[in-house]
Amino acid sequence: MKKPTFTEDKIYHVYNRGTEKRKIFMEDKDYFRFIHDLFEFNDENAVLNSCYYFNPKTASIENRYLKNPKADRKPRKLLLEILIFVLMPNHFHLLLKQKQENGIVKFMQKLGTGYTMYFNKKHERVGGLFQGRFKAILVNEHAHFLHLPYYIHTNPLTNYRGSTSIVGQMKFLENYRWSSFPDYIGKRNFPSVTQREFLLDFCDSEEKYKKETKDWLKEKSKNLEFLKEVSLE
Repeated sequence: MKKPTFTEDKIYHVYNRGTEKRKIFMEDKDYFRFIHDLFEFNDENAVLNSCYYFNPKTASIENRYLKNPKADRKPRKLLLEILIFVLMPNHFHLLLKQKQENGIVKFMQKLGTGYTMYFNKKHERVGGLFQGRFKAILVNEHAHFLHLPYYIHTNPLTNYRGSTSIVGQMKFLENYRWSSFPDYIGKRNFPSVTQREFLLDFCDSEEKYKKETKDWLKEKSKNLEFLKEVSLE
């Protein structure tokens, strides 16, 4: 797939999966590490791997050196806005808004290299982890913008084996940890990772976003007709 020309303030659907469709997340620690990297690598400054970490008790990213300001690093200068993320066992989806020239490319290079190095060392393997370079699609169609956030956020349902009711599906999504969806509906998950103001302003409120996700699920088969070209398959 030919990548679009990345432009400041434009929105892109970025995704990739494991080589040969292999799992890229083997356990919870892998998901936590990737989410940590989403935060850590979104910075034009040099990466300081030991500076920030996830505190599972508070579900937030914390600085190890807050008690010693002299050891603290400079404030982040974001390369992009991470509007949405969803992690699945063998792939991931991101909705990104570029803030700096070449920001998405720089970010994805750091993310891909950093996570692969971590994963290969931890799981005692060598070689590429992802299926080539990341894929990206410019979100420039009105129908895409109206449907894509819900498509990404409901992606975890592909592995859902519970009740087929909308209530059951929504409960699953609300409790799916490896996604920005809980934060969008007011349930604190990983609030430091995403910049949600843009989409929430468009949707008016967290309650409305939850309601519109539920409405989207009711018409899912029809809605997916608008989004065939953004599928991983």
